[in-house]
Amino acid sequence: MAHEPGPHTLDAEAVRTWSSLALAALGRAREDIDAINVYPVADADTGTNLYLTAESADRALTEAFAALPAHVTDGTAGTPSLSEAVRAYAHGALIGARGNSGTILAQLLRGVADVLGAEPAGRDAGPLLASALTRAAEEAYEAVAHPVEGTMLTVAGAAARAAAAAGAAAATAADVARAAYEGARAALAETPGQLAALGRAGVVDAGGCGLVAVLGALWQALSGQEPEAEPARGGAVPGPRDDRPCAEELGGPAYEVVYLLEAGEEAVGELRATLDGLGDSLVVVGGDGLWNVHVHVDDPGAAVEAGVVAGRPYRIRITHFGDERRLARAPRVQRAVVAVVQGEGLAGLCGEAGATAVLARPGEPPAVPVLLDAIRRAHAREVVLLPGAADLRAAAAAAAEQARADGVRVAVIPTRSAVQGLAALAVHDPDGSFDEDVVAMTAAAGATRYGELAVAERQSFTSAGICQAGDVLGLIDGDVAVIGAGLPETAEAVLARMLGSGGELVTLVLGPEVPDALAARLEAYVQHGHLAVDTVTYRGGRYSAPLLIGVE
Repeated sequence: MAHEPGPHTLDAEAVRTWSSLALAALGRAREDIDAINVYPVADADTGTNLYLTAESADRALTEAFAALPAHVTDGTAGTPSLSEAVRAYAHGALIGARGNSGTILAQLLRGVADVLGAEPAGRDAGPLLASALTRAAEEAYEAVAHPVEGTMLTVAGAAARAAAAAGAAAATAADVARAAYEGARAALAETPGQLAALGRAGVVDAGGCGLVAVLGALWQALSGQEPEAEPARGGAVPGPRDDRPCAEELGGPAYEVVYLLEAGEEAVGELRATLDGLGDSLVVVGGDGLWNVHVHVDDPGAAVEAGVVAGRPYRIRITHFGDERRLARAPRVQRAVVAVVQGEGLAGLCGEAGATAVLARPGEPPAVPVLLDAIRRAHAREVVLLPGAADLRAAAAAAAEQARADGVRVAVIPTRSAVQGLAALAVHDPDGSFDEDVVAMTAAAGATRYGELAVAERQSFTSAGICQAGDVLGLIDGDVAVIGAGLPETAEAVLARMLGSGGELVTLVLGPEVPDALAARLEAYVQHGHLAVDTVTYRGGRYSAPLLIGVE
């Protein structure tokens, strides 16, 4: 091990260093951890889930530092307190937790924050950190409906016991972190003998392997000493992988359901009982009204409905394990398209065109981790990303930059509407060169003017005048151009303006409540005034705007 001087103070800067080092360590180990993921489901994503969870936590911590006002004297940014830093770190992990392992990591960090964020200043850092790691393990065990030994929980428990012994001896925070790290390493090596699935495959627990990396980063942050690289497989020789679909392995459920939930403590207790009866691998973490729910079930609709009964579920992710396994075994394709759309029907259209669709619900634009996950799931060497909205361009650019660090070539085409994305998909040539394909798709999107009809929620000033609640707003290229009383008349006025500068094709995307008669009326309107213009109509489906219009 390298020995270099480093920080020993348990403060906000140490937490920031820990976060950065943990993210880097999980990034290096991600593929190796994915490869040994055999429990509870061999879906080869534990390393990725841990990395994405740590990435969300690191981003929240960075934002906490950036949000502080600069010092008056020298203009440098302020520094949060230890309490503020650990709470931001834990909250970021909670809202971005992915999979079983990521959810448990989020609860471990919450346990650390519950102690470090509540203790008064002045307590010795070593015993304080030992208490935090002990609480972390306790809360993680409590969050899992049916704890199993030989897993990440076992590794966390061993780390906590080792930390407690060091803390009782009045060790420094760095000494406690080292004890926790070494205790976790020893426990990880024993996991193949504790869990039959690991023993058969000849591997250590994947989640535990990730936790060792996180604890190694904690020790490094507090001591400046770099841990040795951890071999993800330990000393074991991996056995053959089972090619059966995951739902057939040990009779396990077919789906993973994950969502964030706003609900009270009592409602969450009832939710746990309901979900425990529906499936397995149940983990519910969080508190103070915000929870991250993870469960494996055969009926994903029932799992989501249980969340609706308990409170307000959102950021819902449903994954079929067979699809995950096939993706893990499949070779990478050369090129893929990832499109963000608002509307289930539009998502289906993109899927039919060969694109990976990311569904954006009103008021819930997909964050960077969601876009990055979609790029990774596209499983391609080259990816064209269509953000579909002006306010998603920054998130798309950030996701693309992170994907490039994974070796994926990514181009972001700045589409500002779903109809521009459809135009780009129409000219997509997966067999041509990447650069030529991107240029053609960009040109097609740029040549498509876009309109949208929406209903005003309140009185407000617009570029077309003052609107009242209930007025129909006709937007062209993002600006309000028409204020009308009815959908048909406003749509015709928008079409008249858009076609006034020419066009060859009109695309209409109807929302879920819009009758087919409106499409027929608008098609007749276009044909009557513009004989050379063709019209195509699609259904946007649930979550789509009342009407989208594209003219190209």
